[in-house]
Amino acid sequence: MKPFKTTLKTSLSLIDLTPLVDVIFLLLIFFIITSDILPFKTLNIENPKLDKDAIPLSTQLAVVMDRQNVIYLGSKKVIADLKSVKQELLQLIEAIKNKNGGKEPTLVLSVDKNVSYGSFLELYSIIEELASQVRLVFTPDENSYDYF
Repeated sequence: MKPFKTTLKTSLSLIDLTPLVDVIFLLLIFFIITSDILPFKTLNIENPKLDKDAIPLSTQLAVVMDRQNVIYLGSKKVIADLKSVKQELLQLIEAIKNKNGGKEPTLVLSVDKNVSYGSFLELYSIIEELASQVRLVFTPDENSYDYF
């Protein structure tokens, strides 16, 4: 039997990158789907403008109400309505307390400026009942500052 001969020359300059690109795309898709880096950037919330300067706050528990009165809780954007928001908030607050050694979280409330005052007040009263520290999010009005 005659040995099999190949006429292909080995080349060090040609590397097939197709499997590497496939793996990179799969990892990219996985991390995009599972990440929550931009939790509320996808929501189009227009905060009211005030004549104050906003200090950057480190939030522990965010509560957002958009213009359709949909309420989003925490960084995972748990959706709740006004009837179930109290129970959902209690669960999230307890989870944060357990995680932070019993420290009570600061609730940061961000409400779209087009939400009716009644809906805002109802949500605010629920939040005020559950947490001792509540902060409201607003956008500083650039036109109201007087510079030299």
